[in-house]
Amino acid sequence: MELESICVFCGANPGARPQYLAAAQAFGRRVAEEGLTLVYGGGNIGLMGAVADAALEAGGRVLGIIPGFLKDKEVAHDGLSELVVTESMHQRKAQMAAHSDAFVALPGGFGTFEELFEMITWSQLHLHQKPVALLNLNGFYDPLMAQIDRAISEGFIREENRPLVTAHPDIDDLVAALKTYRHHAADRWLPAVAG
Repeated sequence: MELESICVFCGANPGARPQYLAAAQAFGRRVAEEGLTLVYGGGNIGLMGAVADAALEAGGRVLGIIPGFLKDKEVAHDGLSELVVTESMHQRKAQMAAHSDAFVALPGGFGTFEELFEMITWSQLHLHQKPVALLNLNGFYDPLMAQIDRAISEGFIREENRPLVTAHPDIDDLVAALKTYRHHAADRWLPAVAG
């Protein structure tokens, strides 16, 4: 699959460290420089706003998708290439998935985690075959990756499905991984039951 768009999940807050904001800006610029469309949640605050603004300033196309009930709360970005307003969060995520060739999570909170894990789960279920990756700034996602490894060792995730999400310390490694990704989820996500 040719990479034409990247969906980014990230915080509606800037985070406690200035490097989070700087990385969001650098990522937005990089998406634009690669000639890719940035797809994201449509807000103009926090890391969401920073990644969109940076992509726009670098001449990129930015598609924001936001549910109506969050349009005012998250302060919808009014300078995007395109803003789609949906009726629900479920529609928002479906639209984001439909318009994206890859999914990247920057640091964020509950919403970022939820969106991230839905895309990993959909990949496991073969509902899509797109890469899912984390920009692992300062080890932000180390505990999450450790939890995934724990779930594997405890028999809740198949070892073969471990590559469905990858973590990368910098943008160059992450973009390279997206470009070379090959989907290879196990046909079954649960081990056979001994009978």
